[in-house]
Formats: sequence, C-alpha cells, structure tokens
Amino acid sequence: MDKATHLRNYAIYLKFVQGELDKLFDKQKEYLCCDKGCGKCCKGGQFHYSEIEMMYLLTGYMKLDSEKQALIDERIKKILEDKKNFKGETFKYDCPFLIDEACCVYEYRGVICRSFGLMIQDPTGKINVPFCAYEGLSYSKVLDTETNEIDEEKVKQGNYKEKPLGFNAGYNYLTSEEYSKGFDVEFKNKKPMIEWYMVE
Repeated sequence: MDKATHLRNYAIYLKFVQGELDKLFDKQKEYLCCDKGCGKCCKGGQFHYSEIEMMYLLTGYMKLDSEKQALIDERIKKILEDKKNFKGETFKYDCPFLIDEACCVYEYRGVICRSFGLMIQDPTGKINVPFCAYEGLSYSKVLDTETNEIDEEKVKQGNYKEKPLGFNAGYNYLTSEEYSKGFDVEFKNKKPMIEWYMVE
C-alpha cells in the first residue's frame, strides 16, 4: 500500500476512534479535568507512536510556521542528547510539540494522546486511573490513593450522575489488529516518539 493511501485510511480510522472516545469522555466529564493549558499528559512520558501515527504527526508538523518548526527541532535535538547521556532504565521526556502548554499539532496527535485522561481497563480486568489523578486532576475527587481504587463512598457523597468507569480504550487495544480491522491500517513499529528521530 502506498503512503498516501495508508494516510487516508488512517485519517478515516482516526475520525471513527475520536468519535468513540468523545462519547466516553462525555460520559465521564464529571470526573475529568482535561482543559487546554494543562499539559500534564505531555510531560515526563515516552509517548508511543507507530509508524503511521508518526507519518500523520509529521504531516501536521509540516503545516506549522518555520519558527515553530525550528523550536521543535531544537527540543528534539536536546531530548536526543539527554537520552544519549541517560544512565537509568526508562528515559522520559516532555513532548517537543507542547508549546505554551498546548499541543501545536493537536489535530494530528497520536492515539495515546487522544485516549489519555480516561480510566483504562486492561486485559486482566484491572482498572488503571490516569497518573494525573494523583496530582489532583481527573478522578482525584473519587480516588482512594492508598488502595489506588475508586472510593464508592466518595462517589455517593459527590452526587455524580454517572459512575466512574474504566474502558477498554488503551493504546494497545485501539491500535490492535482486532480493533482497526476494516480500516486497512497497520500500526507497525510502535516505539517511543523520540526513537523515530534516532539515527543508527
């Protein structure tokens, strides 16, 4: 499949996924603190992207003005230098596309960026809250930080209309062959975003 066709198919897939995620976000809006200008989810992460997601992201990058492109290029260069000198186990960094606490390629962001903020149910059935819950943001008002679980008493006291729910909407599932079947999209070579810029 040629690149243009693959990107078109991915754009169709994204439109569908975003529509489904929007429904989940709307259902859980009482618990969420996701607003432009927060940027917590864009800091201190790895940001896994597949090849097609990276191609789409770079489409957005190419539409930016030269000043923003230069700033992003400098940030990537700095992150790569930091990674080269990193001695720990898991290298984390701030997304180079976060400018003034907002994503400058928002319409082109990857799947992992789109689903963050929701509680995710993993294949074992365990519910995982977003890390920002521990920083006073999404789901924090109903989270028991000692058990790492939702406190049903806090939910009752808060008079919420909806229950706090976990969804099968994690990155690995949304980019799985099972989920993307029918869109003719392949999510090959998933790896941290910054590794796409590394030259062997």
